[in-house]
Amino acid sequence: MFNRRNFLRTASVLSAMSFAEMEAMAAMQSVKADKPIAKDDEKYWQNVRQLFPLSKDFTYLNNGTMGPSPYPVIEAVKNGMMDGDHHGGYGGWENTAKKLAAFVGADENEIALTHNVTDGINIGCWGVPLRKGDEVILTTHEHVGNAFPWLNRRKLHGIVIKTFTPASTAAATLERIEALITNRTRVIAVPHIPCTQGQILPVKEICTLARERNIYSIIDGAHGPGMLMLDLHDMGCDTYASCCHKWMLGPKGTGFIYVRKDFQQILQTYFVGGGSDNGKWDMALETPKMGKYADSAHRYYGGTQASGLYKGVDAAIDFIETIGMENIHNRIKYLGNYTQQQLLILGDRVELITPTEDRSHCAVNGFRIKGIEYTKFYDQCAASKIRIRSVAENGLNSLRVSTHIYNNTNEIDMLIAEIKKAIS
Repeated sequence: MFNRRNFLRTASVLSAMSFAEMEAMAAMQSVKADKPIAKDDEKYWQNVRQLFPLSKDFTYLNNGTMGPSPYPVIEAVKNGMMDGDHHGGYGGWENTAKKLAAFVGADENEIALTHNVTDGINIGCWGVPLRKGDEVILTTHEHVGNAFPWLNRRKLHGIVIKTFTPASTAAATLERIEALITNRTRVIAVPHIPCTQGQILPVKEICTLARERNIYSIIDGAHGPGMLMLDLHDMGCDTYASCCHKWMLGPKGTGFIYVRKDFQQILQTYFVGGGSDNGKWDMALETPKMGKYADSAHRYYGGTQASGLYKGVDAAIDFIETIGMENIHNRIKYLGNYTQQQLLILGDRVELITPTEDRSHCAVNGFRIKGIEYTKFYDQCAASKIRIRSVAENGLNSLRVSTHIYNNTNEIDMLIAEIKKAIS
C-alpha cells in the first residue's frame, strides 16, 4: 500500500514508462487518501490521470457514455480471467454483490448482477405488476434504455405512459410529477440523472411521494454510482438499476440492480437459471418440482457470469474508495461548476440547459449554441480531437460535456475555445 506522498512520487514517473510498465506500476499502487484532498489540488489529480491509459492525443469529455478504466481495474480483469483459465475454477462473482451493496448503501441480498443498466431496467419494467390502462410516469429526457422497455410494455400490455419535462429546480420538478398522478398511476420510472443534460432529479422526494401514494419507484441509476454519495436505503426506491462502466470506472459489460428486500415478493422474476432458485428443484419426479425462488435478489439473474469482469468491478470500488468517494465527488462537482461558469460567461449565444441550482447538477452539462447546428459543432470538436456527445434524443438537438477525475480545467478551456471559434 502506497500512502499519498508515495503516490505523488511514483505516479509522476508513469508518463516516462511504456504501457506495460505503467500497467504493472499502477497494479501495485494504491492512491491512498489519508486526508481530505483539495478539489483543486492539480498536482494530485494530474497524478491520478497517469493511472488511466487515456490517449494524450485527444481530450475526452464524454464520461457520461463510457468511463475509461484505470490500470488497476484492467489488471484485475486480466488476472481474474487468468486465474479461471489456470485452475478452471467456477464462481466467485457472487462476492461482488457484497462490495456493491456496501458501496451504494444496500444489503447484499438486495443486489443482483447484470450486464448493464438496460438489463436492470427490464427486470424492473417487466416484473412490476401492471394491467391494461395502468399509468407509468417518465420524463421527456429518457435514454432509449429506459424509454423503450416501457414503450414495449405499452405495445404488448396496454399500459399508459405520461411524461413531464424536468424543471429548473428540484421543487418545481416534484410539482410537475405530482400534477401527473391519478388514481391509475402505478409507477414512477425516472432517471436519477438524465443522460441528456445531467440534471440531478430529487429522487429521494420522488420516492417518498411514490410511497405515500402506493406507487412503485423504478429508478434509472446509470449515472449515480461513482459520481454521487449514495444510500439507496435512505433514497427509498423500490429498484435502482445501474452499470459499472460510467462513473464507477469499471469493466464494460457489468452492472447491477438493487431490489428492495420487501419488494422482491412483488417484483416477478422471468429470466432465471442457476442461482435464481433455492436448490430444491427436481426433474426426476413424476411431476417435476420447481422449488422456490432464491430468498434474495439473486432470483433476478442466474448462470455463469464473467468472473474476470467482476474482479474488475471489485478493483474499481477499491480504487474509488482508496481515493475517497467524497474527494472524488468534490473534484467532479468542482469541474462541473467550472464548466457551467465558463459556458455562462459566453453570454446569449450559448444556452445552458442544465439547471444552475446547486443540488440539481454535478458532472454533466448540456448546452446549445444558438444559430449553429449541434452536429456541426460536434464534428468541429472531433476534428480538434475533443470528444463530447451530441444529444439527438427526443428532439433535444443539443450537446453534452461530462467530466471525471482524470480531467482538468485546461481541457474544459479547450472546449470553450472551440465554442468561441464557432460563434465568431
